Amino acid sequence: MKTKPLFIVLSAPSGCGKSTLIDMLLQEYSDIVYSISCTTREPRGEEEDGLDYHFLTKERFEELLKENAFIEHALVHGNYYGTLKSPISEVLAEGNSMILDIDVQGAAKVRDYVRSLPNTDAMKIGYVDIFINPPSLEELRDRLVGRGTDSPQTIEKRLMNAEGEMARAGEYMYRVTNDDLSMCYKRLCDLIDALSGRM
Repeated sequence: MKTKPLFIVLSAPSGCGKSTLIDMLLQEYSDIVYSISCTTREPRGEEEDGLDYHFLTKERFEELLKENAFIEHALVHGNYYGTLKSPISEVLAEGNSMILDIDVQGAAKVRDYVRSLPNTDAMKIGYVDIFINPPSLEELRDRLVGRGTDSPQTIEKRLMNAEGEMARAGEYMYRVTNDDLSMCYKRLCDLIDALSGRM
């Protein structure tokens, strides 16, 4: 069955279950490929090059910047992060879909980039952006506290960020609320199936 290759941009505040949802999609859909970002920061813990990130030197990253190789990039805490164009184009050309996990600022840059493309470009044809909302900020606070991985200060900072991100949810084509993981996942799958023509 021939489906339309999608370029899916997914954003959510920290603690909304975005990574879990992406893992579930990747397990179920053999034709969805995860976009691996580039960074100049050092690998942390168990992180592997080419799996978690493409770890690049600052010099190499700046060479790629000069070549306009990125659809978006940012300098965060002294390290570069960016999304390369070529892997996305290659995946879409093969008839597969690409999913990009990115924050609202990055998504805005990707959106602007895609708008600038010709209407015949596969990235523009298959583009879809989805924002995952928490049921409420109170619920998000409970989840972040429940994870037990962050200090109270970090949690407050994440909640402040979440508020700012949720205020920009209207910039996205679709919004899905994660009030229940399995229901949220089903909504996400229904959306992807409808957009790619699987229905």
